[in-house]
Amino acid sequence: MRLRRITARRSPVHGMGLFALQPIAAGERVIEYKGELTSWRRAAARQRSEAGHTFVFGLSDGRVIDGSRGGNSARFLNHACSPNCEAIETGERVFIHALAAIAPGEELFIDYCLSVDGAVTDDIRTQYRCHCGASGCRHTMLGTNAASA
Repeated sequence: MRLRRITARRSPVHGMGLFALQPIAAGERVIEYKGELTSWRRAAARQRSEAGHTFVFGLSDGRVIDGSRGGNSARFLNHACSPNCEAIETGERVFIHALAAIAPGEELFIDYCLSVDGAVTDDIRTQYRCHCGASGCRHTMLGTNAASA
């Protein structure tokens, strides 16, 4: 029997988070981000009709993985400006890999590097404000190109 390596629980950063139960080595594949493969348009329509969190992961071909439909606990990965994990896209799949060794009890983070269409207004900055508290926090979940626009 294989021991569970991660679990979702309340996060001090935001809502639910993903936490290590066992040591995770740097470079190790932690989890696949699962959900329904769909279009941005369809995912955005769902987001408008359902209040709460968004569990959408954008792929390089313009489609998304909607973790709210058939997803797993990877959808609870929170953003941090100094993440300990990264997302690696392989075809239509996304895998989360550890960037550094992660000890039991530590929360797993990725850098969302979000982008928005149009100008980045004060409302947009507020909507995508970062709460990671890292010493190098850029105070936004937007990617560096979007944040400086």
